Amino acid sequence: MESFQDNLIKKIGKDNLVKIQSAKVGLAGAGGLGSNCALNLVRVGFKKLTIVDFDVVTEAILDRQFYFLDQIGMKKTEALKRNLLRVNPDLELTLIDKKIEKNNVKELFGDCQIVIECLDKAECKSMLVEELLNLGKFVVAASGVGGVGASDDIRIHKIRKNLVVVGDLESDISLKPALSPRVNVAAAKQADLVLDFVINMS
Repeated sequence: MESFQDNLIKKIGKDNLVKIQSAKVGLAGAGGLGSNCALNLVRVGFKKLTIVDFDVVTEAILDRQFYFLDQIGMKKTEALKRNLLRVNPDLELTLIDKKIEKNNVKELFGDCQIVIECLDKAECKSMLVEELLNLGKFVVAASGVGGVGASDDIRIHKIRKNLVVVGDLESDISLKPALSPRVNVAAAKQADLVLDFVINMS
């Protein structure tokens, strides 16, 4: 039987897989975007993930987040770890059960080359992105993933060399609900941007 790694080598090449497995990626949030983005990253070979979230799994989030009914009440970081290890048990995960604040961004993500912003509140997103850019990180953020339909409006916006934003830049999840299809489109695009960045970086 062909192994998980052998299959990836056939598809993307050994040199690219080495790059992917060497990259350390931070996930700021393990909700709809973060949990699904993490799944996509692991499926293409990423092994070194730092996952930061302070919340727990509830029944209300099962409609769009990568968790299961028997994980209700668990910390999201621990539940996501268990789910990701079922895809690839050879992961190197750093789990941090902490709220992301201005004064701890460097502590949380200082050793990550790339950080994916997966937060809900606009002010938290802005704060995090600003702090990460000050640290010289490659940042993949999201803005505008709510609503139904028009998934082609979820686009990639290259703001600067080290900042890319995924979304329609309009839909506010407080006004338009965050539902699984559009959330997953955005999460997959975030993961694909990270994959492209890592494969093509010198």
